[in-house]
Amino acid sequence: MLDQIRIVMIHTTHPGNIGAVARAMKNMGLVDLCLVSPKRFPDEEADARASGATDLLSSARVVSSLDEALEGCHLVVGTSARGRHIPWPVINPRQMAAVACELQPGKRMAILFGREDRGLTNEELHRCHHHVHIPTNPDFSSLNVAAAVQVVAYELRMALMEQQAGDQPQWGTDWDIDLADARETELLFGHLEKTLVDVEFLDPNNPRQLMTRLRRLFLRAVPDRVEVNVLRGFLSAIDRVVVRAAPDREVAEKSSEALDAAQKESGNV
Repeated sequence: MLDQIRIVMIHTTHPGNIGAVARAMKNMGLVDLCLVSPKRFPDEEADARASGATDLLSSARVVSSLDEALEGCHLVVGTSARGRHIPWPVINPRQMAAVACELQPGKRMAILFGREDRGLTNEELHRCHHHVHIPTNPDFSSLNVAAAVQVVAYELRMALMEQQAGDQPQWGTDWDIDLADARETELLFGHLEKTLVDVEFLDPNNPRQLMTRLRRLFLRAVPDRVEVNVLRGFLSAIDRVVVRAAPDREVAEKSSEALDAAQKESGNV
């Protein structure tokens, strides 16, 4: 999707702003920069402010009219900090990024940024399907053009990442162990409850919401099989201490046998 976005700067006065925009674009993965009648370009100051994004400056198209800049574009968005006499569809950068995600393959969106001192003209805004307004502090709403491009480019990148999130592993990386299944998880909770009763932390006659809250705690972590077995091993170690402390040897032996059977059932040996 990012390759379908064209950043258009119109009548930019300061070459440093062009370089800063190139840097902001490259940070977020945008590559298509078009300049409409810049006052000074190419320029050493643009190169210096680009900070390594001079390849975008080298590939930037310089044109003399907005018509040329919009060639091949199917959707046009203009950035504006002020309201208009005639209402126009106004969206924020996040909403604009959602629109960009719906672009069909092969279609392009142009995002227009105007002059440093007064932005886009009414005529230029009339060429736009949407106006984008960055919700800044109303008492100090003016943004440097490069800062505005950075905000818009960031929202575009975040929208793309969210769009791709469905294809990502659960924790952003391939996991090394299978998740515990429902049976393994229930065995853990049964074991946990028994141990808590044995150590007199849980009163079976007045359990309140303890096990419910512990279930929520562990389920929130979505443990894998090894993690469940580690937890059951920890509980088994506690169980052994309880067995050794039992005053009745016969009871201790029966408890130990029951513990071994439970371990074999869970695969935690």
